[in-house]
Amino acid sequence: MVIENCAIATVDAADTEHASGHVVVAGNRIEAVGPGPAPEGLTGVVRRVDGTGHLATPGLVNTHHHFYQWLTRGLAQDCNLFDWLVALYPTWARIDEPMVYAAARGSLAMMVRGGVTTAMDHHYVFPKGAGDLLGAEIRAARETGVRFHPTRGSMDLGASDGGLPPDFAVETTEAALAATEEAVDAHHDPAFDSMLRIGVAPCSPFSVTTELLREAAALARRKGVRLHTHGSETVEEEQYCKEKFGMGPTDYFESTGWLGDDVWMAHCIHMDDADIAAFARTGTGVAHCPSSNARIAAGTARVPDLLRAGVPVGLGVDGTASNESGELHTELRNALLVHRLAGGEKALNVRQALRLGTYGGAQVLGRADGIGSLEPGKLADLVLWKLDGLGHSSIADPVAALVLGAPAPVTLSLVNGRPVVEDGRLVTVDEDEVARGAREQSRRLASIAAAP
Repeated sequence: MVIENCAIATVDAADTEHASGHVVVAGNRIEAVGPGPAPEGLTGVVRRVDGTGHLATPGLVNTHHHFYQWLTRGLAQDCNLFDWLVALYPTWARIDEPMVYAAARGSLAMMVRGGVTTAMDHHYVFPKGAGDLLGAEIRAARETGVRFHPTRGSMDLGASDGGLPPDFAVETTEAALAATEEAVDAHHDPAFDSMLRIGVAPCSPFSVTTELLREAAALARRKGVRLHTHGSETVEEEQYCKEKFGMGPTDYFESTGWLGDDVWMAHCIHMDDADIAAFARTGTGVAHCPSSNARIAAGTARVPDLLRAGVPVGLGVDGTASNESGELHTELRNALLVHRLAGGEKALNVRQALRLGTYGGAQVLGRADGIGSLEPGKLADLVLWKLDGLGHSSIADPVAALVLGAPAPVTLSLVNGRPVVEDGRLVTVDEDEVARGAREQSRRLASIAAAP
């Protein structure tokens, strides 16, 4: 496939850009990227795409999500995190396999249609008898055609033991660890061009025991997979850690083996200079979720300071019960605006925002060798954004148009060299059928949760 006549933001180490250039895709790899038309004499060309009026970028990489929350959007509208969780846990504890499958399809369809080529999910609610919930997500991702990084989450600290989740929503420590190891053994593919990698992901300091954190870290390192959790999300979490463990969240995580270049954490809002230095020293990554952080009034993460310190930072949609749009490309704009409000006009620029959503996310997921930038030899995950319509026609800088302008339509999106979006529509699944399925399962969940 040859794509020509488009602006290109490679997001490589030098932030190379071309006002009008070409990308050549051979199989599932990028063969060439450069200015002007593609080289003459290429053989085996099966498709040529005229990218006039478009910007080509790496595919977006989502680093934090909870797919099942697609079924509970629009609820607990005016709550902080703890109140929001207390309000929704009783409903979430009644999910089952058909519900999670429908929710995953909806979550994935919304992201992929908006330029996401690598998706992540953190699923940590496993009601007894609910079926194969992780398998349902994997099936949905395979059908959608997206590169997928699900994490097998867990909670073993119920309310009766001092945790936040209700007792009926947690597992035993032993069961959680066993199921996590089974998930890794059954599904993880470490290959360079892998479409499916599994992570280990106890939920949060206030929903899991210290034993589960320590044993999960040991399990992940024994299996050679990555670790993920929520960290430093709220002031209440910091207070909880200091009261229960005698230290803040970062020190607590370090004491349990949860800092390292194989770890990334969601949110990381309430961090002081010492916390940031610890993340930088250990290579621990951050999934930044600006819209969700604002929706539940959790605060503003110190992303500019994290970046200056050399901490890997990517963007996350987070669950759609706290970010109802379910899109990642809108997070580029929201990240920039949030940090300028907090830190002034130079806190973040448009190219840094694009890097957060592409290469930064690839770093956080441990995939920067293969995705996150448009370079020869890397995997062919790329997006062609239409910028010559009404919403962007008077913005000369294409990266500024993408980040600051209205959400840009996706003319073409490739994952592993295969089209998943053409002319703004998914080509792998029927969007209308996905929407109907999610609506039906959302109503079913509401009915079950309302029953006495």
